[in-house]
Amino acid sequence: MNELKDKIALVTGGTRNVGRGIAQALGEAGAAVYVTGRSITAKNVQCITDSGGKGIAVVCNHKNDDEVKAVFDLIEKNEGRLDILVNNAWDGYNRLRNRKKYAGFKWNAPFWEQPFDLWAEMNIVGVRSNFIAASYAAKLMLKRKTGLIVNISFFASRKYYGNVIYGAAKAAVDKMTADMAIELKKHSITCVSLYPGYIDDNKKNPNPKKESSIFVGRAIASLAMDKNKMKKNGQILVAALLAKEYGFYDVDGTQPDPFDKL
Repeated sequence: MNELKDKIALVTGGTRNVGRGIAQALGEAGAAVYVTGRSITAKNVQCITDSGGKGIAVVCNHKNDDEVKAVFDLIEKNEGRLDILVNNAWDGYNRLRNRKKYAGFKWNAPFWEQPFDLWAEMNIVGVRSNFIAASYAAKLMLKRKTGLIVNISFFASRKYYGNVIYGAAKAAVDKMTADMAIELKKHSITCVSLYPGYIDDNKKNPNPKKESSIFVGRAIASLAMDKNKMKKNGQILVAALLAKEYGFYDVDGTQPDPFDKL
């Protein structure tokens, strides 16, 4: 599959987990994929090249606006354009991944017991970072009057998932997507939010209740290939529902069920 052979993509926060799978799937479709990460190396993007595309690692901390600008300057210098931006960078799980450092943290604690710093962690890299990256991406895409911006979000935008700050951050992403889409429409640039499901990259047997990171990437690749994707501009999309529409499958051969209802 090389339908995206001549496309240039950028996946933010793609060193591991969902971002890595998205980048690999875009490479699977033939794209050249720039991938950012605070400590990313060429080894982290080799899977993209092995899948049929071209992986380019770019060290970037999305808290630093100058570093973000440098990423887009590099893409413009090397490629002269950008076709796909996937805003995946997210700092909101930092406390869950560093339980020794944050031993007292409880995801489900009521909002008045949540550490105030969690607001910054979820909104600086995850909301503000999306805005900054999308702003630079739009300037590149405007030149060619085409492009796709995908903001990774989640069902917590629409219902309670145990953490007020988390829900607020995801709701902000969705509202930002909707408003960006209005301003980008006349330039034929598509902007959407995408909801993954329950991610399990260690699936050993077919499991319709779980999906791999690569599955989420295949949703984005399929959307990028859709000549009528502008019809989805401003919408909230679910990876599992796109699988039914576009006919792609997960690595275990299944089409997982949606994690929740919109």
